[in-house]
Amino acid sequence: MERFPDEWTQEEFLREKKRLEAEGTKVYLVDTILSPIEYAETVTYNPYELAKAPEGSVFVFYCDTGKETKERLDEFRKKFPRHHCVSLRGGRGYWRKYMSVD
Repeated sequence: MERFPDEWTQEEFLREKKRLEAEGTKVYLVDTILSPIEYAETVTYNPYELAKAPEGSVFVFYCDTGKETKERLDEFRKKFPRHHCVSLRGGRGYWRKYMSVD
């Protein structure tokens, strides 16, 4: 099984999402602060709904700064043992809405 780091930058998130979804793995950008990121497909943090995601899916959690979601990674990993959990470095505050990867 593939191992993932604790954090991804926005660029890493975009690159890995593209790669993983091409391989059939779903990647979710998870909003833990009820503040969607403009120009990004996000899902609101809802443990019941997230638990229904396909096994092996990747959840990339974000908050305003990335600090809280990184601190909560152990909690998320216990809650979602069938999924991979990563924190978005810098959170919503560092998101660049026009960044893309080829």
